[in-house]
This record gives sequence, structure tokens and C-alpha cells, in this order.
Amino acid sequence: MKLELNFQKLKEAIGAVDRIAGRHMTLPVLSCILIEVKKNTATFKATNLDLGVEVSVPVKTNDEETIAVPAATLSSFVSQIGPNEQLVTLETVSGNLHVSTSKSKGLIKTQPSDDFPSIPQIADGQEFSLSPELFVKGLKCVWYSSSVSSVKPELSSVYVYRENDSLVFAATDSFRLAEKRIKAPAGLNLGEILVPFKNIADIVRILETMGDVMEVKLNKNLIAFKARGIYLTSRLIDGVFPDYRQIIPKGYSTEAIMLKQDLINALKISNIFSDKFNQIHVSINPKGKLFEIQTKNSDVGENKTSVDSALTGDPVEINFNYKYIADCFQSIDSDSLSLQLSGLNRPMVIRPVSGDQSFMYIAMPMNR
Repeated sequence: MKLELNFQKLKEAIGAVDRIAGRHMTLPVLSCILIEVKKNTATFKATNLDLGVEVSVPVKTNDEETIAVPAATLSSFVSQIGPNEQLVTLETVSGNLHVSTSKSKGLIKTQPSDDFPSIPQIADGQEFSLSPELFVKGLKCVWYSSSVSSVKPELSSVYVYRENDSLVFAATDSFRLAEKRIKAPAGLNLGEILVPFKNIADIVRILETMGDVMEVKLNKNLIAFKARGIYLTSRLIDGVFPDYRQIIPKGYSTEAIMLKQDLINALKISNIFSDKFNQIHVSINPKGKLFEIQTKNSDVGENKTSVDSALTGDPVEINFNYKYIADCFQSIDSDSLSLQLSGLNRPMVIRPVSGDQSFMYIAMPMNR
């Protein structure tokens, strides 16, 4: 086999697939990138059995061959080749892969490709078109609220479903909850799916390269995305997401509206003095026009920081985990936000203060 292709196309293809290939003691071929060459096309594949990706690029060749190349070696070599290269030649000689440009040459030993598992294709299932940017935004707005433990797989996921004219993304680890709504395409009949938390970073990374529109196909066990010569498929979790709507407060007795950056700055200062549980004590006194965050650590010291706020309702004092509040700021685009509380030991709802009410975040309080 001998082929010639654009160096930048090769670099992008390897960049998309190499992170999915990883060390696998029982099946070493999974640490490889599979290169399938057919007339005028080379397809680069990688899978970890949860995720699979294929990237097809045009090449100059009439040959047909399939080889498995260690991902770490190929990726490291290609990433160090000078950015001014235009063309690269790939050639197999005596079972090894020769990679050459105008200024650099390398020989990489290959592995037997027979054991490389096939990347599943969805024959029957729902199909629709969707903006990769919107789907990525939905995932990024909530996925940090998923549980990192796999003890309860349904909590270690992002729940995606259709409701009225919205595509809803939700995640919870039982200590906080994030929900994001994006406009659903007309005719979309998604049902309910659970996307594994551990797959989302790679899904986001690859979808961000897919352009303006992608084709999505799914069934009970898999979801697949396709655009611009890229095919990505992920396993779905078979489970039932908790009915989180039951914990959303129907109203509130205290509200604080403030600039997002003011709260961020106050939390950063307070965290210096927080204890090993990241605990902060929040005091709200609307009559006294006081919103204050207090932290105390017997080994470090203590701190009180007030935040300029518009306060209404009843006074309240309550404790929260600093991290569980700070995480949600990345999902709020507006300059101001609203904190809504309904009394002691009740969850706090955080929303943006703007015309966009598509994001909601709930943080559960801590007991002192």
C-alpha cells in the first residue's frame, strides 16, 4: 500500500481518533488506530468499546489494505512534524508503516488488525438533523453535575429528552442538578436517552469539529453522529433517570439578585478559608440589605465577605458546598443571576437574570 494525502487532513484525522484509543491489557489492538484504505479514501478508526469513531479523508491511491498502528506512536510523530508541510506519504513495507514528508521520515511497527472490533452502525432507529453547536451547548451546560461514580449508572449520565418544543438536557449527582433547554428541530421524536458521563468529553471534542449540521441516528443502545466525513458512535445507558421535577421548588420565600462576577469573586475569597468539606455559610437579611458569605477553618482562619445584592423576602441562614455553587457559572451567559431560596434545609435555585430562562441549577444545602 502506498498513498499520498494532505498533511493537515492527516493531522486532523489522527487528532480526532487517537484519544479514544487507549491502553487495553486484554485486547492490545484497542490501543491502535485502524487505517482502512480503499480507492481514493483512507478511513482512520479507533474504539474503546464504549465509543467508536471513524474519520474518512481523500487520498491518492488505487490500493486497498487495512493496518493497525499504535495510536500513541503515530500521534506523537505526526504532531511533531513541521506545520508547513503540505503532503505526506504513507506506505507499508514488510508489515511496517513508513510515514514521510519533505523533511521527515519515520517507520512505525504495526500490529495484527484481525482482532480490531467493528464499530457499530445503526441499521434501524430514529434519524434527525441537528446543530452540533446546540447539542454541545446542552451537554456542556449540565454534564459537570453528573455523578463520577458508576455505582448508579443512571446518575453517571446526561439525560436527554424532548418536551414540547425543547430538547432538554439534565444531570444530577443527588447533591446538585443542572437543566438546559435548547430549541428542538421540527419533527424531532427523540424519546429519552442517557449518555454516559465518561463519554461526554470526547463527544464534545469531536462534535465541535462537525460544522453547522450533523445527522443523528439512535436506537435503544446506541447514538451516532455523522458529518464532514466523521462518524461517531456512543453506547447509551439502559436505565431510568430519576424524576427530578419533584425536587424543583414550586416557589421561593427569599430572592437575591446580584452580578455574577461579584459572587464569583466573593466565593474565591471565601474558599481560601473554607474547611475540608468546602462549606460556606450564607446569611441573607433583606431588611438589613445584607448578603454575606462566611467561612471558617480552624487551621487557616475565618472570613466574612458581603456581596451587593437586590434582596427580597424572608431572612435565611444556610450552608452550601462552595464547589457545587461555583460549577454552574460556566453555564450562565448573563451578567446577573438570581438565587432563590424557600427556607432552611431547602434547595437553592440559581437562574440567569435575562430574557433567556433556558438554564436552571439547583444546589442542595449542607447540614453543619
